[in-house]
Amino acid sequence: MRILLIEDHVELSRWLTKALQDAHWSVECAMNGADADSLLHTQQYALVILDLSLPKMDGLEVLKRLRARGSKTPVLILTARGGLQDRVQGLNLGADDYLAKPFELVELEARVKALLRRAQGGEAPIYSCGALQFDTVSRMFSYGNAVLALTPREHAVLEVLISRAGRVVSKEKLFDEVFSLVDDANPDAIEIYIHRLRKKLQRPGAEAVAITTLRGLGYLLEVVAEK
Repeated sequence: MRILLIEDHVELSRWLTKALQDAHWSVECAMNGADADSLLHTQQYALVILDLSLPKMDGLEVLKRLRARGSKTPVLILTARGGLQDRVQGLNLGADDYLAKPFELVELEARVKALLRRAQGGEAPIYSCGALQFDTVSRMFSYGNAVLALTPREHAVLEVLISRAGRVVSKEKLFDEVFSLVDDANPDAIEIYIHRLRKKLQRPGAEAVAITTLRGLGYLLEVVAEK
């Protein structure tokens, strides 16, 4: 899941990006309202975290334009402008939640999870494929009876695959979901993480899973047939 963080304070943006990535979300950043509006025109995100006091275009204007285009992407306003009038205006323009600065990271993460659950229809699903499971609340993978240790990139790739288990996911789709526009990478980098994941998913017995490459089409997460 990709999150767009719109925050012009450099240090806060870096800190929030790292914190969200540590929680296994893929994060893309915009430092001003104009860049944010351009990204929201061309890219799809699971969630937007929006500051209001932005250069080049105010956060409320970014929100107004987003909703005018018919987008239902969840928006969490995160700002020092915590007055009642600002909160009411933001909510009236289509914001889904509001968190005033300063804030605790655990509360921000809880609100992000709640908004993403709401966007999925109010459910907190557990994705599964064979012995592999992904809990969208704890954001932890388990394989058999053990927690599966993954790097943030590996986690992001496997999350996309398990959410579409049994269906082919193209390399381009994986790249778009995992890497932000500012990452210095190309779609071939996906092959590195697929290789690492295959090693971590190797196990004997029933309900084991594997990532199959379908040339020219993409990758498929599936249960390995017993021999």
